[in-house]
Parts: sequence; C-alpha cells; structure tokens
Amino acid sequence: MRSTTGWQAHGGTLRKEPISRRDLRSDDIAVRVDFCGVCHTDLHGLKAHDGESPLVPGHEFTGVVTEVGPDVTAFRVGDAVAVGNIVDSCGTCSMCAAGQENFCREFPTLTYGGKDRHDGTTTLGGFSREYVVRDKFAYPLPSGLDPAAAAPLMCAGVTVWEPLRALGVGPGMRVAVAGLGGLGHLAVKFAVALGAEVSVVSRSADRADDVMQLGARDVVVSSDTESVQASRDRFDVLIDTIPVAHDLAPYLALVAMDGTLSQVGYLGGITVEALDLLVGRKKLTSGGSGGVPATAAMLEFCAAHGLTADVEVLPSARVTEALDRLERGDVRYRFVLDLSDLG
Repeated sequence: MRSTTGWQAHGGTLRKEPISRRDLRSDDIAVRVDFCGVCHTDLHGLKAHDGESPLVPGHEFTGVVTEVGPDVTAFRVGDAVAVGNIVDSCGTCSMCAAGQENFCREFPTLTYGGKDRHDGTTTLGGFSREYVVRDKFAYPLPSGLDPAAAAPLMCAGVTVWEPLRALGVGPGMRVAVAGLGGLGHLAVKFAVALGAEVSVVSRSADRADDVMQLGARDVVVSSDTESVQASRDRFDVLIDTIPVAHDLAPYLALVAMDGTLSQVGYLGGITVEALDLLVGRKKLTSGGSGGVPATAAMLEFCAAHGLTADVEVLPSARVTEALDRLERGDVRYRFVLDLSDLG
C-alpha cells in the first residue's frame, strides 16, 4: 500500500489525515490531484455517513500522472489528466458494451464510497493529494483547458452533456435550463455552444445579467405568473438541474408538444400527474453522469469551444467553508479545492 494525505469524514466533519492507496495494478495510473470540485453529492455523502466505512469525498478532479502500471500505454508520467465520478465497471454487460459504463448492470465503481471490484475495499475520493485509478477511467486533459476550471466538467459537466446530446440538442431547438448552479450554468454554456436558443428558468430576475453573459437570451421567472404563462409550451428540451425536491408540474408546463423535461438535479422520489405528460405528449427523462465515450467527447467539445466551469478556487484547508457555503447556495458557480496545501 502507498500513503497520501486527504480529508476524511469523522462524525460529519472532515479532518486532514493520512490515507492509504493501493499499489498500482498493471493497468493503473497514479495521479497527483491538483484540483477537485465540490459537488452537492459530497454534502449528501457527509450527511448520510454512518461511520461504518471510511469516507473521503470528491469525484471531479484534475491532476498529473506520477506513475503508470506496466500495461498502460495511453498515459505517461507528467501527463495532465482528468477523472470523474466513475472509476471502474464490469466491462462485459450490455451497458458497458454500449459505452454506457455509468449504467453498468453490476453498478459502476464510484470514485468514493464505492467498492473496489478486485479487493472489496471502499474507494476514497479526490479530496486528497493522490489517487490511483484504472487507466480506462482517466482522460487526457486538453492543454487549452484550465485545470481548476475543468475539474467540474468531470461530474457537473458530463451530467448535463449526456442528456443534451441524447436529446439531439442543436441549431433551431429551444432549450430551457432550470437552476443556475454548478450543473445549470454548464448546461447553458453547452446548449449555447451546440447552437440552441437558450433560456434560464429562475425564481427571480436578479441574475439576468449573469444569464446573458453565459449566452442565454432571457429569463423565465418561475415566481411570476405572467412570465410563466408567456413561456407555456415553449421549449423543446428543459434541463432541470434543481438539486432539491420540487414540483415538476410548472416546469412540464413550459415544455412544448412532444418535448422533454430531463431531471438531473434531484435524484429522490418525485410525483408526476399523468395529465401533465398527456397534454402535449410530453416526456420525462433523467440521466446520470456519462460513459467513457461521452466523457471523452465532452472534453473534446469543451476544448474546441473553450468551455470550462465558472469556479471559485479555495485551498483545501477551507473545505468546510466551501461545503457550508454550497449548502447555502453562496457560490458562483462551483467551488474547486486546490489540493497543493496537502503537500
């Protein structure tokens, strides 16, 4: 085993302490983690942690390769890489064969809180100075992308990229994005770059300037009856990135005939009236992360269009502050931890 330093959970708080990484297998690479995004999933993981298994959050990070296994040919020491929220899968089921490792029938191995497929140990995440990962689930980081601003692409980015591509978003389509946080602002950027006419659905018009700077054309104010009525049946695709429980009916009302609402922010139970789907033949779908081909394609697209997340970078010693502010919604639009202070 090899030792590094990370932020490990204890009773809902994080402490900096030594953690262990496995020795490299033949198809592994070791990555010095430089920047790791802070996701709502990290908050949920900490709140749900029962202490029975170790927890080091963090599942969207960039860094540099420091060592490679003997069978690795795609990476060399010194390469800049990015890693997302999936670090392994069975590789043989129909989903894996289709390049949808995120839907692996045996469930993908998550970057933290997962179960290693070889030795059964609990995976520990990217709030640490080193990560050891199977080469297939690491991606070359394009040289034109800032590594701090690119880190959130590996979870928030691919989470909205996959439904946008699956739904064929492109020129001539009308797209709305509900929620302008870590996922939402990237959904806006991607949809604009794909050529769609993009709007943002928000509780107030206070962020109209931000919306325009991201490339969207207008704001639909969800608390304003006139604004909502003016946009009824307007959008071919609505990407719902709101991370808490909410009524989907007002958002389905904005979807055009034969259009789709893709719910990617809140992953708990939802209730939908059939009539809200029936009138207009509307569709409700969802998505979760992305497989290897989609993630690689997203990074290529971002490099070609100069797209990254809008981030606030904090030293990892301020991780508790980042999590507290994230819970309050006090971030524009994604926190990223600089792990260099771990040595």
